[in-house]
Amino acid sequence: MDNFSEQLVKREPTSSDSMKKILIYGGGIVLTIVLIAAALLLLGTMWSMLLMILAVGAGYGTYFMGQGTYIEYEYTFTNGELDIDKIVAKKKRHNLVTAEVRKFTAFGKYDDNLPETDDMTIVVSSDNIASHEYYADFEHSEYGKVRLIFSPNEAMLENIKRALPRNLRISV
Repeated sequence: MDNFSEQLVKREPTSSDSMKKILIYGGGIVLTIVLIAAALLLLGTMWSMLLMILAVGAGYGTYFMGQGTYIEYEYTFTNGELDIDKIVAKKKRHNLVTAEVRKFTAFGKYDDNLPETDDMTIVVSSDNIASHEYYADFEHSEYGKVRLIFSPNEAMLENIKRALPRNLRISV
C-alpha cells in the first residue's frame, strides 16, 4: 500500500519581510512617478519616449519584485521519501531537498538550542511559527550533512513517523 501525503505551508512574513515589501513597493512607485513626471516635462523630445518606457519598466519591475516576497513550501511524502519544494509567488517552483526518511539520523521538535556543526547545511522551509517546527538531520549526496527545519501537519507527521528508522521511532 502506498503512503502518500501532501501539504502546502505558507510562510508567515517576518518584520524584515514586511520592511522589504514596503521598500520595494514604495521605492518602485516613487521611481515610476519620477520617471513619468520627467517624461511629461520633456514632452515632445526623444527623451520623453525613453523615460516613459523606463517608467513602464519600473512599474512592472516593482510588481515583479513585490510578488517575489510571497513564499510557500510544498511537502510531498511518498513511500518514505520526503520532497520539499519552494513556491515563489504561486508561479515558480524550486526543489529544495529530497530525503529518504529511513535515513534520518535525528528527528524531533525543533529548538533553537539544538547543536549545529559548521559543515551542516540548514534548509528552512517552515511557516515561521516556532511551536509548529520540527527538524530532521540526514546525509544528502549533494549537500552533505543537512538539517531540515519544517512544519508538518498531523497527517504528514504520522507518515514520517511510520517511515523513521526504528531507533528514532521509539524516541519520538
